[in-house]
Amino acid sequence: MGKHVVVGSGQVGTHLAAKLMAQGHEVVVVTRSGSGPAGAVKVAADVADRARLTEVTKGADVLYNCVNPKYHRWLTDWPPMAASFLGAAEATGAVYVMLGNLYPYGPVSVPMTEDLPLASTSPKAQVRARMWADALAAHRAGRIRATEVRGSDYFGPGATDQSYMGDRFLVPLRAGKTIQLVWPADMPHSWTYLPDVADALVVAGSDERAWGRPWHVPTAEPLTFRQLGERMAALLGRPAPRMTQLPWPVVRAAGLFSPMIGEMRHIRYQFVAPYVLDSSAFQSTFGVAPTPIAQALKATLDG
Repeated sequence: MGKHVVVGSGQVGTHLAAKLMAQGHEVVVVTRSGSGPAGAVKVAADVADRARLTEVTKGADVLYNCVNPKYHRWLTDWPPMAASFLGAAEATGAVYVMLGNLYPYGPVSVPMTEDLPLASTSPKAQVRARMWADALAAHRAGRIRATEVRGSDYFGPGATDQSYMGDRFLVPLRAGKTIQLVWPADMPHSWTYLPDVADALVVAGSDERAWGRPWHVPTAEPLTFRQLGERMAALLGRPAPRMTQLPWPVVRAAGLFSPMIGEMRHIRYQFVAPYVLDSSAFQSTFGVAPTPIAQALKATLDG
């Protein structure tokens, strides 16, 4: 068994640490506060402190970047942290596994595959694209071994309040009340199950076939908000939920008082047209399929 350093203990990092510990690995969880799941070695550190992160990562087989700064702080928070991760990976020899996302692709009209250009013109998406470009350049130069794992919007047990399938959706669903949506109810959208994200990260860190390129997390066929609500309501033995969409001008006005809501204008394109993730490359290469959607939705409701 090896040593694995998981930086970040949010909705993905917690699942990842649990899976690694279940496999018998030594797991070190790094957060600013020193929090983390039971059974892990918990370390308080500023991730942007390269010397400190390098010290924590010494002797590790894999270093996982599961950090997620607040979206409106990406431009300031990501660059120093990204540099710290690269430095720690190079100094220690640990495989560097980045948890990425789909933002760098920008608006697309086809199912997203890993060979699409990172063509977004959004400054925040470009920060993420630069992080991967820098890691890939270091990998190709032989300085590190790196890969990136990308998923769509998360759902599942342990999802935070930022998840569209979190309490904002589940609480009114369980109560039989109208679900208020920011986005259209009937647009197909890919949803990535949190335990599948953790499984993909484990594979990416342990299988050298994963290194040197990005991968999409095994993800089920796209579903609309309405389809998700109907399927979960059926699992609860309830009628299909009512849904209403907030007018976009109201959302924009709310963004004047909330930085997070204000940033929604940058991702609106993901929800007003079909947004489909193709994960066939990961599935065929590693023989891993997404969790069946009925099972994933039941676990979401139980969690």
